[in-house]
Amino acid sequence: MAPQLEHERLFGSLPPTRLFFRCALPSMVSMAVTSLYTIADGIFVGRFIGAEALAAVNLVMPLIMISFALADMVAVGSSVQIAIRLGERDEHEANRIFSFACGLIFAISVAAGAIGFFFAGDLMRLLGAEGAVLRYAVDYMRVYALFSPAIMIFFAVDNFLRICGKVRYSMIMNIVISLANIALDALFIVGFRKGVAAAALASCLCLAAGTAIGFWPFLRGRLPLRFTRSSLKPRAVFNIVANGSSEFFSNIASSVCMVLFNAVLMAQGGYLAVAAFSVIMYIDSVVKSILFGMSDALQPAISYNYGARDTRRVFALERRVQLAGFLVSIAVLAWMLTGAQSILPYFMESGNTALLELSRRALHLFALSYLVSWCGIVSGSFFTALGRPLSSLLLSFSQTLLLPGLSLLLLPRLWGLDGVWLSPLAAGLLAALLSAVLLRRIVRRLRQE
Repeated sequence: MAPQLEHERLFGSLPPTRLFFRCALPSMVSMAVTSLYTIADGIFVGRFIGAEALAAVNLVMPLIMISFALADMVAVGSSVQIAIRLGERDEHEANRIFSFACGLIFAISVAAGAIGFFFAGDLMRLLGAEGAVLRYAVDYMRVYALFSPAIMIFFAVDNFLRICGKVRYSMIMNIVISLANIALDALFIVGFRKGVAAAALASCLCLAAGTAIGFWPFLRGRLPLRFTRSSLKPRAVFNIVANGSSEFFSNIASSVCMVLFNAVLMAQGGYLAVAAFSVIMYIDSVVKSILFGMSDALQPAISYNYGARDTRRVFALERRVQLAGFLVSIAVLAWMLTGAQSILPYFMESGNTALLELSRRALHLFALSYLVSWCGIVSGSFFTALGRPLSSLLLSFSQTLLLPGLSLLLLPRLWGLDGVWLSPLAAGLLAALLSAVLLRRIVRRLRQE
């Protein structure tokens, strides 16, 4: 009998609790550190350039995330298919999917970069940017556009590393590039006194380096996945797109929802309200990245065991993910209600008391959403891991666009800005109920199978 490969020992043999911590902890640590550079980015921009620059970055970021969403769709969809094929011991097909996905993501990134660079000004004007905010936004977006062929594939290669069992390598890679990003932010913005484009340049340089580091083990040929000449049948391509569609829609819908939030905030409180929302989103990005990182880290293991037809192991892993999501969210809620406001002044120029008070109010109301928001995130990842794109897409559509959009339409009419900050709580509660219904249905079907 052939010796077990690393991913086979990890996903197929390790006890569920040990497997959860082996996969989840490195991913949660790396995602948390990655989010720290996002927070550092906001601190450097808001404190050393100004509130207009902070508002500009928040206006640009949804459009950047929309372009990344296409690459993420292929990355997640192919990752699920690759892990299932490895569970079925079909390494040849896994390599074909891996190679095709990398080529497709590169083609998408070139097209997205061209659109972003040449139409940056028009897009920002459509979002209502003008004056200094417009100039900052265009500069920031064009830097990302130039680097898109080298950086959009980074998140895909991170997924592929975890599929191959290289969870620690992935963690170290993410930590190194995140710390390097913080150092470059300090050098470019504080040391050299460069503008908002320098913040984008720091992030892009580090992500490009991460892409090179991530692909190095694959190029050396020491992992189960290898590059090969390949073309996939239309059905296989459809499966990739279908399995990644929920993540794609989630990213698109989240970006659209941010655009809606920004529009409502501009109408309700001007650029200060948008800047306050930016501060909250920087903090929220850490929490959400930890939850997504934990859920996504277990996706390969769940997909692998689903492909191996070990349903009991699939359920055992998901129970641990659900419990961990709940505990993390409750701990974050307690911190945001008691001590998180102490970090708010770091995001703004000293003496900006209006922005500080607005951000404090927003933080306390927004924090209540963590009571329920974890449920949709964890459940959606589970549906994707099982290759249930319709259930995942329905939940994604509801929790990222439909329910937040309805809440944003109704609550600000009743409570003004407070209604905006409470919208995520209302949307999260309804999404949690929907995820419970879908989860019960899928569990029943798996037991019948």
